Amino acid sequence: MKIIVPMAGRGSRLRPHTLTIPKPLIPVAGKPIVHRLVEDIAGVLNQDIEEIAFIIHESFGTKVEEELLAIAQKLGAKGTIYYQNQALGTGHAIMCAKDSLSGPAVIAYADTLIRADFDLDQTADSVIWVKQVDQPEAFGVINLNENNEIIELVEKPKEFVSDLAVIGIYYFKDVALLKNELQLVLDNNIIHGGEYQINDGIKQMMVKGMKFVPGKVAEWMDCGNKDVTVDTNSRMLGFLHNDGEDLVDATVKLEDATIIQPCYIGKNVVLINATVGPNVSLGEGCHVLNSTIKNSLVQTHSHIKNAHLDNAMIGNHASFDGNFTAISIGDYSVLE
Repeated sequence: MKIIVPMAGRGSRLRPHTLTIPKPLIPVAGKPIVHRLVEDIAGVLNQDIEEIAFIIHESFGTKVEEELLAIAQKLGAKGTIYYQNQALGTGHAIMCAKDSLSGPAVIAYADTLIRADFDLDQTADSVIWVKQVDQPEAFGVINLNENNEIIELVEKPKEFVSDLAVIGIYYFKDVALLKNELQLVLDNNIIHGGEYQINDGIKQMMVKGMKFVPGKVAEWMDCGNKDVTVDTNSRMLGFLHNDGEDLVDATVKLEDATIIQPCYIGKNVVLINATVGPNVSLGEGCHVLNSTIKNSLVQTHSHIKNAHLDNAMIGNHASFDGNFTAISIGDYSVLE
């Protein structure tokens, strides 16, 4: 089994954090988004992962590439890096990794997280992962026949089709079949919305009679902007806490401080006269003094004092001293 992960650009909606680190590498509950994503996919597949192919912009740089390859290695897989230097759509991004498009594979966009527990239908040519939503008109949805097979993909339907939204994760029994259809999309310059789309390849597979079925996830969490990323961090902490995971490192130093679970507290964090939690992630080496923090995500080696933070997101090596509450400051920022 392979996992193909289009990552494309850094993500403008999560600035300033994505000015220095690509969005899929921002940690949620102490682990990069893309790391959690591929782990959760591997859990659903219940199969050995042979290769994880990451499709990135070349400007991400060597350090990011090394981090991505390390994620693959931790899952016992070969890591491969491909480049998409022009934002030409999902279909184009996938085809940038065409040398890896063979055999069974999952394609997953790297700005989403899931909680799922379903058995993969081994008889289907493809499984499109979906989530039941309250406002289907805001999403791309699937249309099912009486045999629970997907017969159509409909983008933001004006009239009700179904309430099962496509979340951007797809399993293919043989991804080479999708590769062949996407090659035709590129060759014939089939463009929608100014881009080459994965849906145009999928639609041609459906026309040729291939069987598509839904795989329903229990939870679908977005990491599109600051507010939803902080909310996703809170939700993921709750899930992990309920799973019995201990997310407070043994090296944490407390002095007149309280931790209200669920929280992730990384290595060598120092809390002095502080109340942290619930729903807080503090990365390695953070120092918190005379502060209360809840519902917030703080990356590594940041110093916070005299603060009352709620719904805040703070980058790496930042320094914050003040009375602002719902802040969003990036790496190496100083706000005093």
